[in-house]
Amino acid sequence: MLTFFHCPHTRSSSIHYLLEELGVPYESEIIDIRAEGGAPESYRAIQPHKKVPAIRHNDVVVTERAAITLYLADAFPEAGLAPALDDPRRGPYLTSVIYIDSVVDPCLVAHMNQWPYDGKGAAYGKFEDMVANLERTLSSQDYAVGDRFTAADTQWGVMMYWALDVMGLFKDKPVFRAYLNRLADRPAFQRFAKVMAVAV
Repeated sequence: MLTFFHCPHTRSSSIHYLLEELGVPYESEIIDIRAEGGAPESYRAIQPHKKVPAIRHNDVVVTERAAITLYLADAFPEAGLAPALDDPRRGPYLTSVIYIDSVVDPCLVAHMNQWPYDGKGAAYGKFEDMVANLERTLSSQDYAVGDRFTAADTQWGVMMYWALDVMGLFKDKPVFRAYLNRLADRPAFQRFAKVMAVAV
């Protein structure tokens, strides 16, 4: 039994997309983090900060988006979304998954809120360096980890949708739009987009 604790149009959306790519049965439990007072207090037993996403797989509870991504891709190896431990792509894959939460998201939030910082005192570095790294990567390969779609792309893809189509960023970066369009051609992304009413 796999239960997905989710709130639509939040960071848990990328786990929703991942579950569609995995093609495994799961149940969704909607957690209304936008309600007055936030999520129900009972949810704290699953997620101590009452955030989404979280999953419960049989008796295992996993919180934090990157951890959930890595766990699910390894738990369902038949989907082929995670390089094996002895695959040289395993290192870049792990880096790509963690990069979204440790660098990209903090940079985007700081940039959109116009928080003054030069990157030296922040663990996530400079916005401009993050953008340059994404552009360099996607200019030289089709996916986050070379020419193979992996679970990392479920995180990169949903992030790219939010950056391009919600925040209105990166209009001068056609390589980002081309990447998102590649993902939008995938049946799992189309199922995800239909549920989320996402248009790419």
